[in-house]
Amino acid sequence: MGWPLNSIFFLISAIALIINKYEHPLAISVAFSFVSGIFVFKAIPILGPYFIKVGFYGKDLNKKGKPLKPEAMGIVCSMVYIYIMFLFIPFAFYKYFVMTSGGGNRDIYEVVRGEKTFKLFFHNKLGEYLSAILSLQSMVLLGAADDLFDIRWRDKLFMPVFSAIPILVVYYIDFDVTYVVVPTILQPYFGNLIEIGWLYYLYMAALSVFCPNSINIIAGINGVEVGQSIIISLCIIINDLLYVFRLTGPSIDSHLFSLYFLLPFLGTSIPLLYYNWYPASVFVGDTYCCFSGMIFAIVGIIGHFSKTILLFFIPQIFNFILSFPQLFGIVECPRHRMPNLNLSTGLLEPSMIMFSKKPSLLCRIILKIFSKLGFVRLKIDPITKEIQGTTNLTIINFLLVRLGPRREDKLTIIIMGIQAVMGLIGLFIRHKMAKLIYLNDNY
Repeated sequence: MGWPLNSIFFLISAIALIINKYEHPLAISVAFSFVSGIFVFKAIPILGPYFIKVGFYGKDLNKKGKPLKPEAMGIVCSMVYIYIMFLFIPFAFYKYFVMTSGGGNRDIYEVVRGEKTFKLFFHNKLGEYLSAILSLQSMVLLGAADDLFDIRWRDKLFMPVFSAIPILVVYYIDFDVTYVVVPTILQPYFGNLIEIGWLYYLYMAALSVFCPNSINIIAGINGVEVGQSIIISLCIIINDLLYVFRLTGPSIDSHLFSLYFLLPFLGTSIPLLYYNWYPASVFVGDTYCCFSGMIFAIVGIIGHFSKTILLFFIPQIFNFILSFPQLFGIVECPRHRMPNLNLSTGLLEPSMIMFSKKPSLLCRIILKIFSKLGFVRLKIDPITKEIQGTTNLTIINFLLVRLGPRREDKLTIIIMGIQAVMGLIGLFIRHKMAKLIYLNDNY
């Protein structure tokens, strides 16, 4: 049982070599990411039976016999992540604390290694870092409460706003930029910048609501919550590296901050995906959805690229638009909208909701439009021609309507593939097409 002592020794030795060789927080963050991944990989099978014992379990509805599996394993992932981020604090900031000039003025903020100059964190970055962890802890607590008490969706929808308060306050104190850049073609009419004031804070609060909930409503099949989160994090990491490797520009510190949060997240999520992959041995629970979504909102807000973040959420935006009629009561919404398992074929098919009463005029109009677009499959009474039911309005059911029945793992791979392609398109838009719209970029 456990990892062999020689493996632990080599792991610690490798981390020590990385730290001593580079002495840069980014290298240390990579090392901590490996450590966090190993802890999660070993902790999940050990803690799984204890989770079942205390009531954190669920039925795998898309498997024969509906076996019980440990649920809310996102708690393990998020707690390891938070402790790793605490341990990382001295490594991220120690040089800024000790490299001082006379009288204790901390005004040295660059270190030269070879021909490269890396900027160290400014002092206010510590406040941003701690506020981000505070917001994240609050969101993990909400997710755990949801897993424990099964909070209704409408009741928990806006709770992330309260978790976002610490980072919004720090943003106001340290940055407080609330203008948007006007596209070059419109600048002769509106000027270079438009100040939108409190509306920008409203947008950032909405982002903190959207990100966790958008992950949470693409769920119900093995691996899909973690899979989409890993792809999104990889896209943001690539975006960050495109800035960091330039070694010049005002945005490097912000993207380093983003990397420090995303690399350990990737480290903890990959082993969770291993256990949650089809056929899953554990479920991630709402805790992981809240945890992952809040991390994306945090790096977007504190990293000052909150608008860019949405480019990596294109499938989630589509799913939210598609789900809107059910989420807000225009179309009847069941407790679970996951696809159904066909026991004879072993394939997933789109689930349907049969209406308990005649749908409203607005409902019928929306469903007919969605049907024309191929988003849903309707159940029509052959005599009255009235709509009796519809496939549930999710991107998962939409794919099954368009592509036909699929095995669960194949469906997850399709969704992850779509997420990856849309993420690459988002990167292209940000780094190529944006130059056609804006004269200057924030490199």
